[in-house]
Amino acid sequence: MEANSSSFKIILGSSSVARRKILSEMGYEFTIMSADIDEKAIRKEKPEELVVALAEAKADAIISNLQKNHTHEEEADSTILIAADTVVIYEGVIREKPAGKEEARQFMKDYSGGHAATLGSVFVTNLKTGFRKGEWDRVEIFFHEIPDEVIDMLVEEGNVLNVAGGLIIEHPLILPYVKKVVGTTDSVMGLPKALTEKLLKEAI
Repeated sequence: MEANSSSFKIILGSSSVARRKILSEMGYEFTIMSADIDEKAIRKEKPEELVVALAEAKADAIISNLQKNHTHEEEADSTILIAADTVVIYEGVIREKPAGKEEARQFMKDYSGGHAATLGSVFVTNLKTGFRKGEWDRVEIFFHEIPDEVIDMLVEEGNVLNVAGGLIIEHPLILPYVKKVVGTTDSVMGLPKALTEKLLKEAI
């Protein structure tokens, strides 16, 4: 498949800088749309179901906005919408974005010397054919002991407040304390490349 194929257009349904970076690295050109959804209103028993349902809800919200604006109905080419979501699982409990600095600090103290998992979902919709499919990817992350001063610096800086579970592994401050990653870093950052590629091929 040509990365810059003119036979279809891509909309990335996310304002995440990390997701934008990953999709660019994959060689695709795309436009960005995002939609606010009430993530707390979507509850599922299993984290795998939740993370796919959250991405689907984002896709639905964006499609609803597109339909209001009639922006894709006249397009001759297919438009593929990619939505994604990430949750963190720690000791069997689902973690979304921290409510504030104290929760972020506690999350990181929990990870210190321990491990957590990320579940990343990708939900792809072909706006022309109606094809839709979502799947998920799991990554296990093991940490060395993280010094309190490193946790404090990360919390004060604020990036950890904007990510699921307050979990970041690509930050220069945290990198030395990441012991092992079973899975791919792009999945932890919010967009599993292999899964995205697979679903894109199925959707076209």
